[in-house]
Amino acid sequence: MNKHLHIVCLDVPCPSDYGCAIDMMSRIRAFRKKGIKIHLHYFEDSNKCRTRELNELCETFEVYERKAPSECLSINTPFCVSSRCNETLINNINKDNYPVLLEGLHTTGIINAISKNNRKICIRMHNVGPIYYKELARQTSNPAKKTYFLAESLLSQKYLPTLPRHHMIACVSEGDKKYFESLEFQNVHYVPAFPAWQTVDSKTGVGNLCLFHGNLSVPENEKAALWLLCNVFNKIRIPFVIAGKNPSKSIQKAADLCQHTCLVSNPCDKEMDDLIEKAHINILPCFSKNITGASLKLLHALYKGRHCVTTPAMVEGTGLEAACHIGTSANAIAAIISQLYYRPFEEEEIELREKLLYDTYNNDVNVEKFISYLW
Repeated sequence: MNKHLHIVCLDVPCPSDYGCAIDMMSRIRAFRKKGIKIHLHYFEDSNKCRTRELNELCETFEVYERKAPSECLSINTPFCVSSRCNETLINNINKDNYPVLLEGLHTTGIINAISKNNRKICIRMHNVGPIYYKELARQTSNPAKKTYFLAESLLSQKYLPTLPRHHMIACVSEGDKKYFESLEFQNVHYVPAFPAWQTVDSKTGVGNLCLFHGNLSVPENEKAALWLLCNVFNKIRIPFVIAGKNPSKSIQKAADLCQHTCLVSNPCDKEMDDLIEKAHINILPCFSKNITGASLKLLHALYKGRHCVTTPAMVEGTGLEAACHIGTSANAIAAIISQLYYRPFEEEEIELREKLLYDTYNNDVNVEKFISYLW
């Protein structure tokens, strides 16, 4: 018998140019590989467009617009949720009784309207909303953004306990799982992130640059890029590339002042893969005080790149510490980079990554955790 599944995405999942999109798109591919017929619903970002691959993977797809703030401001619900409460979406899903996968806290505003006739519903939590938005607020210096992120954090904390307790919640980390269990949700599971990469393709030998990559419009990544420019690569004269989405003027200015630094704005997937593969060192510091979610850029570097240098917060709770070189300060990071830049990347390091990554991040295995619940 054919199995059908509604998937509601907070954004168009392809092109997959940030971590959440990679997780969503890789999961769609994994469901399709298992023969699941997918009915995709997503909220449109005007800067993106649907790719041919979505047409090939999905039986049907529907696109929705988010509401403007003036239409949905609430004292009880975060804007990321209320702006995606859509009557047409509810009506489309209620035309049948297929199970539903809601991608992110963002899409849960419709849950009470579609939870009928013992319908199976799973919520994929990409992070813990109150912690995630609080961290964004802490790391931005923009007053308007800080106010918005703090409001979303407080409203998320107020909103989460109102969600039904019996539906499956699939968390990307053990730490996130413990958080939702503390709120007395009854069906919480750890299901690791779905990377777009399933084999370690790192090249041995020596690369020719150091690389930091990420969505540069996110405050945490902007802070990390500026920190590397101002505190690490002002000490060492090694070629350094920063690559990612929508770099701010601050990053552009700081990169221009550093003669051995190059900024690559909005690279396509192939360009990003090439940079990661050519780099001798991928550098991924993290300054979060409270860790939530999963870092797909760390997985990207470990599957495709050579040496990986990071800070303790980036690998906390991942089990991937042995595959990384970890520094706790700018001086320590600079010293590690200086030592590694002339050290070839060896075959045994690839074997270690295979051992650490393959069991945990096997998409074929992990999608079965959703399938066994939904059917």
